[in-house]
Amino acid sequence: MEAQVARLENRFAAATERFGELVERLSAREQMRMTHSEVEALITTAGTEVLRLLLQGHLDLRARSETAGREVIGSDGVTRTQIRVHRRGLMSIFGEVEAARLGYCAEGAASLHPLDAQLNLPLELYSLTVRRRCSEEAARGSFDGAVEALSRTSGARVPKRQLEQLVIRASSDFDAFYEDRRVTGAAASLPAGPILVITTDGKGISMRKDALREATRKAAEQRRPKLGKRLSKGEKRHKKRMSMVASVYMIDRFVRRAEDIVGELDQRRVAAIRRPRPQSKRVWASVEKPAQDVIAEAFAEALGRDPEHEKRWVVLVDGNEPQIDHMLRFEKKHCLDLTIVVDLMHVLGYLWKAAWVFHAEGTREAEKWVTERLLEILRGRSSEVAGGIRRSATMRNLGAKKRAPADDCADYLLKHRAFLRYDEYLADGLPIATGVIEGACRHLVEDRLGLTGAHWGVEGAEAVLKLRALRSSGDFDAYWTFHEARELERNHRALYADGELPDCGADKRRETSKPRHLRLIPGLSS
Repeated sequence: MEAQVARLENRFAAATERFGELVERLSAREQMRMTHSEVEALITTAGTEVLRLLLQGHLDLRARSETAGREVIGSDGVTRTQIRVHRRGLMSIFGEVEAARLGYCAEGAASLHPLDAQLNLPLELYSLTVRRRCSEEAARGSFDGAVEALSRTSGARVPKRQLEQLVIRASSDFDAFYEDRRVTGAAASLPAGPILVITTDGKGISMRKDALREATRKAAEQRRPKLGKRLSKGEKRHKKRMSMVASVYMIDRFVRRAEDIVGELDQRRVAAIRRPRPQSKRVWASVEKPAQDVIAEAFAEALGRDPEHEKRWVVLVDGNEPQIDHMLRFEKKHCLDLTIVVDLMHVLGYLWKAAWVFHAEGTREAEKWVTERLLEILRGRSSEVAGGIRRSATMRNLGAKKRAPADDCADYLLKHRAFLRYDEYLADGLPIATGVIEGACRHLVEDRLGLTGAHWGVEGAEAVLKLRALRSSGDFDAYWTFHEARELERNHRALYADGELPDCGADKRRETSKPRHLRLIPGLSS
């Protein structure tokens, strides 16, 4: 027992010594005049090195305890019969350490390291904890800011290019994570109200030219601006690629009247409206996938939550016709009964533009005009309102250009009248506004990928969108557990016969005799 304790103390001697030095410094007379901030800074800096040495001591102990008494067969069917000590670096959150482990070798075959599998070491230099911190920081702010934050708050040193690659790797299991949740039935057990909502929208992201979709890239190459320093009226930069944002959530019914909605929209009201909040909300976005694939994923998520179609399915959209067409195709494909609702705020936007055809902007008359017609639309009379707007423009003998906003409003109301049955929606307690997806567009996309001067590649933008989505959906911790398990599978289990990891014999109490066919190479002892 005493010998075992001595060996342990030897492995952690450097950490113990450094900790003792820190205690002495904190006890010294000159440190007694420090402010608490200076003391915290000292402990943070010196303490990180103590933690690094503790990790190094543990890795040394694991390496010393590893035995060479196991048969190691790779997935290629080759038995590794030679053993060498191999060493590799690992950039941990405390700083760089070195891991020594047994490498099982055979001519013409890659070496295998069972202790790597037991530790679940990544293939690259940086630990999975460093990868996670990189992901968290890069999802929050710029890559440059992430490099600086990591350097300031940890012992890890990660250059910008490597950090970007770590972020991409960190997001690699995003789709598999949510697919696993659907397959295992975990999605169906989420807290749920009686209404299941699917909502989507698009948001442009400034991209590098080589990352633009082909049509946009060609338009950018052919653009010949009239002015050198700014765009003229009607000109576009053709530098954005559209990301598709989606959300699926459940919510309780909230029955209201048309007058209630008009009252809620009155900014002079001070009383807060107590409305049900979305439950089990998932939001995500993709700049890589086409819109129909993101919508398909939204329906898959919804089906995972309500496989028996027991809930009231509501689709909230802004009137985008291709999106509505995709929704209708999925409704037919899955034999669903969808209630498609066009966002009320988009309708209101058209009404205000039409009002300024008949009344000056900012006047009470324009506000009254909008309120009267909004009430009628909320009562289910959108077609009548559209006809009245056209007649008003005609009776005033307005020219085509002057009356265009009024005609646009009428066209919008008539085109989408099947999805403007607000009287029925309100009576059934359904949501009629796309606030959730509007917020997701702002938070997921604009607040991070819309930073001034930022121009993205597809891989980097997609990775950041996924990581921000995991945070917004409250799934990051569960995802990271899943991601580490997947790393173990592909980096380690996949290398061994039948996916079985050999026991590396780290427990010294186990049998350590070596099979006859293993040959120890000189220099094994460490």
